[in-house]
Amino acid sequence: MRSVDEHRAAVAALIPRRRIVDLPPEDAVGLTVARFVVAPISLPPFTNSAMDGYAVRAAEAVAGAVLPVAFDVPAGRTDVPALPPGAACRIMTGAPVPDGADAIVPVERTDGGIERVRIDETPEPGRFFRAAGSDIAAGEVALRGGERIGPGTVGLLAALGYPTVRVCAPLHVAVLSTGSELVEPGTPLRPGQIYESNAPMLASAIREAGATAEVLRFVADHPDELLGRLAERLGAGDVDLVVTSGGVSAGAFEVVKDALASRGVAFVKVAMQPGMPQGCGTVGFDDGARVPFVTFPGNPVSALVSFEVFLRPALRAAMGLPDRSRRAARLAEPVDSIPGKRQYLRGLLTRNADGTDSVSVLGGPGSHYLRWLSQANCLLDVPAEVEHLAAGTPVELILLND
Repeated sequence: MRSVDEHRAAVAALIPRRRIVDLPPEDAVGLTVARFVVAPISLPPFTNSAMDGYAVRAAEAVAGAVLPVAFDVPAGRTDVPALPPGAACRIMTGAPVPDGADAIVPVERTDGGIERVRIDETPEPGRFFRAAGSDIAAGEVALRGGERIGPGTVGLLAALGYPTVRVCAPLHVAVLSTGSELVEPGTPLRPGQIYESNAPMLASAIREAGATAEVLRFVADHPDELLGRLAERLGAGDVDLVVTSGGVSAGAFEVVKDALASRGVAFVKVAMQPGMPQGCGTVGFDDGARVPFVTFPGNPVSALVSFEVFLRPALRAAMGLPDRSRRAARLAEPVDSIPGKRQYLRGLLTRNADGTDSVSVLGGPGSHYLRWLSQANCLLDVPAEVEHLAAGTPVELILLND
């Protein structure tokens, strides 16, 4: 058997190297900056007022003084004259401070006059100024490579005048579930049929990891049909990776294995539970297309755990994104494990009244207990050599909700 680490490395080696693209900042939310971004201008680009009020010389605007209002400066004015000695000007929030002024008197601290204004409180020099470059100066690094773009980042890039930003492009993954027994939700079930759950589950996991996904429905258990459907879709060259579930075990109708074993996919057993039967490789098609494939078992829990263990880390690394967080917590109850297989148990991490953390195992080890996986917030990573863990033993967790 392969070890988990060996198969993880084999999957990671298949994932295409990240592509760099230029996107409008608002279309790049969730992606990572490919290289550092330098501020081409300062923010603010000019010294402006933080308040609606009056720009004055502090020495002339003592409490009780009455000053003539020389002009108005609304936000957006581009031809602001210098402030004459002994005068004030009305100024709006965000408007440029005129040369000569060294203080802002908020309108609430005046009588609000239009032609003449009475100052009710002596201002402090520099008060209510937003100095040019006080946020960021031209030439400073605004974003570093690897930073993830969020709404605040979009605002910064827009304020700096960037119409596009260079980012690591999301990978595009096609998801295919096999099985003649699968039917689409909403269709009445006939005897022996089940609703398809793996493809939408894996597609949503891929999207949550930061890639894009499409579902290829449905392919019956026949190698020629499978290969034909794949060749039809992959000819366009816009799919970075194909993920399949089902058809990889040792049964008589293992369509994925039958179709792909001779075309470049290595089907192996990995020393883990759930998820022992795995496969990965690059498949060549008659039109010259060569596409990486990662194949998972068909049991839902096995498929999703396999994704978390093998594919999610590789996808995230290829797109310059961090992987799931790991941490340790103490077991709330004893756990038995199968020796020789690395166990990934569904768990519920909770904070105790004393501020410590503990983890409980949810459900049994069966690969069909999808309800327990849906309620889990972590996976317990139990080493292959462990047979028993007593209550209170620290275990390593993969956090599922970070």
